[in-house]
This record gives sequence, C-alpha cells and structure tokens, in this order.
Amino acid sequence: MRLHPGEPEASGWRVVPIAEVVRRLHAASPGVSGRPRVIAIDGRGGSGKTTLAERLRELVPGSAVVHTDDVAWHHAFFDWGDVLATTVLQPLHRGTAVDCRPEAWIAHGRPGSITVPAGATFVWVEGTGVLRAELTPWLDASIYLQGDLDEQERLLAARDGDQPSQREHVANWLREELPFMLREQPWSRATVIAAGPPHLTHDPATEVVVAHR
Repeated sequence: MRLHPGEPEASGWRVVPIAEVVRRLHAASPGVSGRPRVIAIDGRGGSGKTTLAERLRELVPGSAVVHTDDVAWHHAFFDWGDVLATTVLQPLHRGTAVDCRPEAWIAHGRPGSITVPAGATFVWVEGTGVLRAELTPWLDASIYLQGDLDEQERLLAARDGDQPSQREHVANWLREELPFMLREQPWSRATVIAAGPPHLTHDPATEVVVAHR
C-alpha cells in the first residue's frame, strides 16, 4: 500500500463482519443515553467513506448519515470544523433533531437542508478531516479508512471527471489534504482502522477489512 510520507501503514489486517465493527464502536462509547452515538468516518478522498457510511446506515436501524461535503459546500476544503460543531454535533449531543442550512447554502440558493431526525440511534459523520482534534469532544468513536494513494487518485479522477476544471479541483484538494492530514493524524485517534480498496478479498456488502489495534 503506497501512503503519503508520514502516515504509518497499519498491520494485522483481517476480514470481519460489519456487525462486529458496529459492536466495537458501541462498546467504545458506553454510557450514551438520550442522544445518538456520533461516529466519525475519516480517510483520504476516494477511500470509500461514503460507501461505508451508507452500508452502516442500512445495517443499523434508526441511524443516519451526515456528509461533511455538505457542510463544506462552497465554504472551504477543511476550514469547516466550527460550522459542523455548532450546526450538527452540538444539537445531536442535546438529543435534538438537526435541520440546518449553512450560510453558503443560503448565499448560493441551494435548496433543502442537512437533517437528522430526533431519536436516531447512531449518526455516521463521514468526510475527510472529521476526525480532527477540535471535534474530538463531540465524537463518541471513529473509523479511519486507510487507502492506497494510487488508488485514491484513480478513484477521485473517476468520480469527479476528467475535464480540466475537475482535474484542477482534484489537484487543489490533494495539495490541501496532505498537510492537513499529517497535522491532524486522524489514524492515531481512531477506534477502528479499516482498509479502503484494494485489499483482502471480502464481500463489501457484509464485511470490512480491519487492522489489529
């Protein structure tokens, strides 16, 4: 696995059922009552965070997903921690529903809002940079997805397109992502380290590849 300089490669990889990962996250956040467990899913762009979050939402009854891309929309690549904390994470800790329209949504006329219904059991907050020091007080447990750099760049290009403007966007993203991730080192505080593609053969619908902790 090719990683950016400064990120240690995890070891002891094994295939486990997704349900086992949920049990580990639940056990890592004892004593939570009256509100959902808030679980961060971090990893480099293209590492499979959104896909994993959706599988977890389908597996865990009453759970919901928040995408940091929605919080960061027309705002900044990474300078959105305070926005996420005040508009999403703090209401979740109060046990109230979330229904917010970030300022950039209002300014650019984006319809809809970021919503989480009251009574959710787990909230999966997925996005590169969510497992940062300033948000730690609002996170109950976390997953870090470690992925191969070459595969990351290939997946980003496939996802975002090959037009010049999109290539420039990906290049700008990668330039900001590296120093941010090396500064925050989200892998060092993760409850579970899982592997993004490619890795051990497994059924991605029901299984996850995790590292020894």
